[in-house]
Formats: sequence, structure tokens, C-alpha cells
Amino acid sequence: MRFRQRLRKDGTAAVYFLAPSLIGFSIFYLIPFAMGVIYSLQDGSTNGSFVGLTNYQQLFASSSFRKAVSNTVMFTLVSVPLVVACSLIIAILLNHNVYLRNWLRTAYVMPLVVPTASIILVWQVLFDWNGTLNAILHSFGIERMDWMKSEWARGVVIAVYIWKNVGYNIILFLAGLQNIPNDYYETADVEGAGLIRKFTNITLVYLLPTTFFVVLMSIVNSFKVFRETYLIAGDYPHDSLYMLQHYMNNMFLSMDMQKLTAAAVVTAGSILLLISVLFAMERRFQSYMDG
Repeated sequence: MRFRQRLRKDGTAAVYFLAPSLIGFSIFYLIPFAMGVIYSLQDGSTNGSFVGLTNYQQLFASSSFRKAVSNTVMFTLVSVPLVVACSLIIAILLNHNVYLRNWLRTAYVMPLVVPTASIILVWQVLFDWNGTLNAILHSFGIERMDWMKSEWARGVVIAVYIWKNVGYNIILFLAGLQNIPNDYYETADVEGAGLIRKFTNITLVYLLPTTFFVVLMSIVNSFKVFRETYLIAGDYPHDSLYMLQHYMNNMFLSMDMQKLTAAAVVTAGSILLLISVLFAMERRFQSYMDG
């Protein structure tokens, strides 16, 4: 009886502590999203009538939306594996006694503390027509290139995305690496296991929860690259940089709330579906390892 009373008391205290966050989340996120879902099923945001999935049909019929979807998917498929691989490699190096390790640990934290807008100015100078990179190429007799108006524009944004997010991922991977007992590696050395075998059978296996979280956060961050793209390329970027956020931003500027909310619902649903698939894969792999 005392246990139930204490449990009930702890539950009430937990509700009180969580209430401010839940109220704020509901007011600023949950309720506006629910209203957006309702607007996406109407022909107007004020006194609109129910039109069902008409707005979604028009959305998928839009060539601009299809281009935004294809560019966003391509960006995610390329940038996420690259940032995860780079983060893991650097974390493994930093986990050992490499030269200038302390300086490198400071360097990868810098993108997390420096404002993005100020750093983007450096990238603009780097890839400008009269910028540093073109000056270097010109010194070798190579013609200057307008990087943000060519097919290289996506590569530039991918580089900025990796630079911005690799530090946070390294911190997570370092925490995961330091939680792996050294006894496993010592036993593998006694058995004559090589570096590749130790990496695949020990490091990757015990880094699975960390890797799953890093992949999850990297995917979410890849959908938030609009800020960097907008600051570097401006209002009208190259076609390869026209993302879902550009499309929704244009719909907002034109006050087309129906297509805006429909695109937002489709984007949120796609991310939720992808996250659900990742969770299912992670649970299946965990059950396989436990079995």
C-alpha cells in the first residue's frame, strides 16, 4: 500500500515537472501542426470548406514540389552517410593518442559554438567568384567557376552540412567508444584478430545504439539545411539546391497556405515513417544480437 502511494506521489510530481514543457510543446508545436493538417484539407485558411485530398493531389502534380522532393532525398542520401562516416573515423582517431589530439578536440567543437550566419560569410568568401578557392585555381591556370550557380552547388552545401554537424556526431561517437571495455580488444588481440575484424565485430556492434542516434539526428538535420543554403545561395539558388524548405518558403511568401500546410504534413509524415523504419530495424538487430 505504501509502495502504491509513493508511486502515485512520484507520478504526480513528475506530471508537475513535465507540465511546463508539455504545455509549451502543445502551444508552439502540437496545436499549430494539428491546425495545419486541418487547413490542408480545406480550400481556404479562413471560412474554408472541406475539399478532402484535393490540395495533396495538386501538390504532387506540381513540378516544383517534385523537384524539391528529389533534391531533398538526393541530399539526404549523399550527406548523411558521409557525415556519419567522417564522424566515426575522426572519433576513432581522437580516441587514440594521435598528434595534436587536444587541438583537434577543440577544433571540432568550434562549429557548435560559432553562429552560423557569421561562419557562412567565410564560406561565401571561399566560394565566391573572386574568392579564395577560385584564386587558387586561377594561379594553376584553371578558369574561375561560379560554384553556387553550377552543378557543384550541391557539393558546396554538403560540405557546409558536414562541417556544421560533424562535431556533434564526434562527441556522441567518442562517448560510445569510451564505453566499450578494453578487455574485448585485448581478448581479440590474444586470439589474433586483425583491425578489420575488431572494428566490425566489436566497435560497430557496441556502437550500434550510438550510430542509430547519430543517423537519426543527421537525417533530421539534413531537412534543416535551408538556413545554410539560403545564406550562401540567396533567394534563387541553383536547381540542385531547391529543397522542400525552399518550396514551403515560396508558398508562405505567396500566402498559399493550403499547399504550404500540405507540404508540411507530407514532410512530417515522411520523416515519421523513416524514423519508424529505423526504430524497427534497430529493435530487430538488438533482438538478433541478444538471441
